[in-house]
This record gives sequence, structure tokens and C-alpha cells, in this order.
Amino acid sequence: MRPAMPELPEVEVTRRSFADAIEGARVLEVRLGKPLRWPLGLDPDELQEARVGAAQRRGKYLWLPLRSTRLDGGLLMHLGMSGSLAFTPRDSAPGPHDHFDLRTDRGLLRLHDPRRFGAVLWSAGLDQAPAAPLLARLGLEPFDPRFNGEYLKIGLSGRRVAIKQALLAGDIVVGAGNIYACEALFLAGIDPRLPAHRLSGPRAERLAQAVRGVLGRALEAGGTTLRDFRDAHGVAGSFQMQAQVYGREGEPCRVCATPIRRIVQGQRSTFFCPSCQKK
Repeated sequence: MRPAMPELPEVEVTRRSFADAIEGARVLEVRLGKPLRWPLGLDPDELQEARVGAAQRRGKYLWLPLRSTRLDGGLLMHLGMSGSLAFTPRDSAPGPHDHFDLRTDRGLLRLHDPRRFGAVLWSAGLDQAPAAPLLARLGLEPFDPRFNGEYLKIGLSGRRVAIKQALLAGDIVVGAGNIYACEALFLAGIDPRLPAHRLSGPRAERLAQAVRGVLGRALEAGGTTLRDFRDAHGVAGSFQMQAQVYGREGEPCRVCATPIRRIVQGQRSTFFCPSCQKK
């Protein structure tokens, strides 16, 4: 089973853990380590003396506004498969997997990423390249009032892939990553192999509510930590302790006692109860 990458709850938990501490800080220095997925896009020295604005999140991307007399824009950050951001009030020497440091007069924001699939890149705005094309493909946020059963049914109506894979695509709704898609489908009583276009209106409404509910509980639990995830203060999440199906292959369903099954869909492990979840 592949290790879980940070999903929307983990990224939002990370944002909340450092946003207030760094807002208004003055950038003293930017240090780059080994290359990440994309280059920064400008000379790191140009970021010196910039003031940090309010950190935002869109899907699994973080946006950190920066403004100075020389530039106005921000850093778009993605944690990739194994990345994490740490914020500490004191400076420290980087380790071999620390590939981006934003040193400020309030503390150090550091990206730790052993696999280097993460990214930090400069953009003049969220509505300009390179940020705009990356964000344009994202669906609604799960807590957006527009995300409901009707929206979900319309979005899935032309898709013949399995419902689990349609959720993972992220262009209808963001945040339903592998763990949370498995849990939401269980909560809604839907077999993950159901062709997406066959989802009925009532079941679409149940699924929309389940996605919001699962992600909401994950946020309250500080996200999921299966292996690597920590927030910016090094605190692990605990949602994995609430999982009904994910990672429980062969164990009895907590509702009906049927053994939980695991299958592979799109190279990702899917866990479900063959009795509670219907096609």
C-alpha cells in the first residue's frame, strides 16, 4: 500500500498552525536546497524585505502573499507526496531533506520533503501564471455552499469511470483524497466500483454530505498521520483512529461485521465493506 500523501485536511491543518505566527513578518533570507518539482521562478534575494500576508489555501495548494517595494505577489506551495512545513521561532541548520527555508524576523518556515515532489514557486497573483493554470483545474471546495448533491450528480453524469476514481480526480470537488474518499463512500453506503454516471440524485446528496462530514471530522482531528504528516509545530494528526474502512483489510466492519475488502483502483488501494456498500 502506497504511503498517504498530505490531503486537504492536512494542508489546512498546516496552514492554521503557522498562518497567524508568520503574518506581518519581514523576510530576512530565502535558502534553496535541492531542486523541487518546479523552480522558484525568481532570484531568492528578491524576496528579502518583503512582508508576509495572510496565508490561504486552495485545494492542496498554500498561497503565501509577499509584498515589498520591489515586488507584489506570493509563493504557491504544494507538499507533494511526503512534504511538510515546519515553523519555528529559532533558526537552525537545514537537514538533507530540507529544500526551502523562508527566514523571517518572526521565525523560520521550512519545507521538508524527502521525495522532492513538492513545490514552492513565485507567482505575481493567483489569477496569473504560473498559479492560475494550476488552480484552474480544481473543483469546488467541499465546504462551499454550492457543493451539494445536485452539483455532484451533474458533475458525474458523463463519467463512466468508477465513482471512487471520479472523486479522486479533484476537478469536481477538492479534498476527497484516497483515505477520505474511501471513508465518505462507506458513510454514504456506495460501492467504490459503481460507475460514476449511475449515481442517483438521493445517493449523490448522501455522498456530498458524507464528503463534507468526513473532511470536517478530519480537520477536527488534526488530519491523518499514517507515516510522515506533522503540522508546522510537529504535531501528528489522529483521524486514522476513526477510520471505518481505510487500512482495515480483513477486519470486521464496525456496522455489520463483514470483513473489509481491499481492491486496487487506478494504482491506489480502496477499502470498503461489500455488505454495507451497494452498487
